Amino acid sequence: MPSNTGSSIDTITEGGRVTQVGEGQEAEETSPAVVTLGAPTVGELLAERYELVEHINNDSAGRLVWRGVDVVLRRPVAVVLRYPGGDSATEMLQAAVAASRVIHPNLVGVYDAIDEDDRAYVVREWVDGQSLREMVAADGPLDPARATAIGNAVASALAAVHATGMVHGNLHPGTVMISDDGRVVVADARTDGADSQESDLRAVGGVLYYALTGHWPHGEAPLHGATAGHGRAALPDAVRDSAGGIAAPRQVRAGVPAYLDDLTMDLLDPEIAPPSSDVLSAELSRLDIPADEQFLEQAGPLRFTADPGEEPSPLAAAGGRKVALGIAGLLAVALVGLFIGINVLGGGGDGDKEPVSQPSTAPTTGGGSAEPAPPVARKLTIQDVRIVDPDSSKRDELDGVEKVIDGDPDKGWETDTYTTAKFGNFKQGMGVWIDLGSPHTVKSVQATLSSSGASCEVRAGTKEFPSTSKGDKDLLAAYGTVIGQPSDDSGSVVTFSGFDPDKSYQYLLFWITELPEKDSGGWKLGVQEITVQGS
Repeated sequence: MPSNTGSSIDTITEGGRVTQVGEGQEAEETSPAVVTLGAPTVGELLAERYELVEHINNDSAGRLVWRGVDVVLRRPVAVVLRYPGGDSATEMLQAAVAASRVIHPNLVGVYDAIDEDDRAYVVREWVDGQSLREMVAADGPLDPARATAIGNAVASALAAVHATGMVHGNLHPGTVMISDDGRVVVADARTDGADSQESDLRAVGGVLYYALTGHWPHGEAPLHGATAGHGRAALPDAVRDSAGGIAAPRQVRAGVPAYLDDLTMDLLDPEIAPPSSDVLSAELSRLDIPADEQFLEQAGPLRFTADPGEEPSPLAAAGGRKVALGIAGLLAVALVGLFIGINVLGGGGDGDKEPVSQPSTAPTTGGGSAEPAPPVARKLTIQDVRIVDPDSSKRDELDGVEKVIDGDPDKGWETDTYTTAKFGNFKQGMGVWIDLGSPHTVKSVQATLSSSGASCEVRAGTKEFPSTSKGDKDLLAAYGTVIGQPSDDSGSVVTFSGFDPDKSYQYLLFWITELPEKDSGGWKLGVQEITVQGS
């Protein structure tokens, strides 16, 4: 039995049975074992505690990965050996000692690190699972939600590492492990100082890109410490243009949300400074929250301008519009209610509050009593509006929406300029959400646009959603029924009618599906004014 004469640490991590099986070429089960002096053997007991059970493989750095058993605590462990010892073994032990200082559910825990001169070994948690590289190679690229969850776990692990001032330095699809129960853990940190926290953050972008596309955007994957015959198979390079530029995930495969595409490409862009790891972790955590639990602002990529030292309150994170309305909205509703009450009691008032159109009514016939006339249609007061843009994470086309209800047709909100009528084929549409304050019977909706040729419709829903990319997606799905058809398309003024007189609506969606072409080129639309007639 080898003597335990070297240094030893004994750090027990939180949690139970997790950690890694190693990444690299699998050992040939049919090859006869060649045992030399000091080489590990099945059944050997290391440090009078760790029994070697099975040689799993040799990892990407040429280390021997064994499955073992802690005979004291009676739990499975992974034993990573360097034989013979030397400088590489020293680096491995230093990395293990550093890793043992950080306890986090998404980091592989280190139990022991022992130097026996002729060999060295690290004992750590055992994970029944596979690496991200193996998962994608076997099953193909992941769906965006799964990729986001993995990115969230990796960023959270890095935030814990970076908080200590350390760097992981070896993040790639081979060191991201997914256990059979779905837990994501990061393994195999380096301590040679060759990398920085920024390179860790760029690597998160690479992990997201690989999860979404099956391609690695950083060129040849790192094979730190690999020896001949023991290196990992090279990962497929990213799809690139003639100048070497990386194709965005949405250009490689369909179904990648714009917000996730933007976040991934921002992390890979050397011209854009990445956020700190805690800011990135918070952002991915917001994107990873289930819809039924989500109340924080989920505006897609932060574009990396947030102050990592400033924690937003839940109310502030819920969206500036809602926070402002929390105070101003109550006052506005009270004032509007008072104004309507005065207007009704006084029988008149401001001219633009008078009925602007009256539907024709059938005359009474015979000597019987007349049927009550239908309610007189009037211009309804719109309490709130906002832009709905479910396919964008930048959220940079939201400003100016208040101009569509300011009574001035010369001012309005407008889209960006796109390369096709269908928003450059990047979006299914954009719209203006309308809150009437309370349920009303709707007679018509009229939109004054910047030009003719747009395709649009009116939808309705029964609830409001947060002003976020996720909230907009949920809103569009909930507002699926078209309730108003264009009855008059006089150039740039579009009137919708045909609303069910037996139904009341509080929330409407003016939804644009195609943009008109500009004389100067490109496709763009401005919404100058929206009015709603009803009772």
